[in-house]
Amino acid sequence: MKKVIIPLISLLLLGCSDDPLPRPKGYLRLEYPDAKYKKTSIPLPFTFDKNQTTSSVKNIKSSGEVKGIDIQYPSMRATIYLTYQKIRNNNLDSLLRDAQNLTQKHTIKADEIASNLFENKESNTYGMLYEIGGDAASQSQFYLTDSINHFISGSLYFYAKPNYDSIYPASEYLKRDIKRLMESLKWKE
Repeated sequence: MKKVIIPLISLLLLGCSDDPLPRPKGYLRLEYPDAKYKKTSIPLPFTFDKNQTTSSVKNIKSSGEVKGIDIQYPSMRATIYLTYQKIRNNNLDSLLRDAQNLTQKHTIKADEIASNLFENKESNTYGMLYEIGGDAASQSQFYLTDSINHFISGSLYFYAKPNYDSIYPASEYLKRDIKRLMESLKWKE
C-alpha cells in the first residue's frame, strides 16, 4: 500500500503546476531630460522661453503677413508649429474663429478636447490652450493675442501614427513646454 500511496501523492504534488503562459509585452520606460529654458532671440515682435533640448529656431517661414516658426524636438519626433499674424482691419474675430475651427477638426478622432483659458495681464497676453485626448493628429493646440496688434496660433504634431497610449508621455512633456511658452511670451512692441 505504501508503494502506491507515496508515488500517488508525489504525482499529485508535482503534477499540479500552472500551465506556462507567454510573458506580457513590455513597454518602454521613457525618461526625458529636465527642461532648461532660455529666452529666444528671433526677428519677430515677440520673445518666449524655449526648451534647450529643441533644435534652434532658424527657419522663419514667411508668406506675406503670416510668419511661421517650427520648434523641433528631434528625439521625440515632434514639432510645435507657431504661426504669427499681425491683426489688421479688425480681423481678430476671424483669426480666433480659424484657430478654434482648426482644433474642432480633431473631434473626429479625439476622445475629449479640454480648453484652458490663459490670461497674463502683466504682459498683455490672452489666449486658450486646447488639450486633445485620444488618437487625434495633434495633442495640443493654442493661440495667444494682445487683442490689438498680435496673434499667434500653435499646434503640436508628432511624426508617428497617433496612438495616444504610445505618445502620451512625450505629449505631457511637450504640454509643459507649451505652457511655459505661453506664460513667458512677451510682445516687443
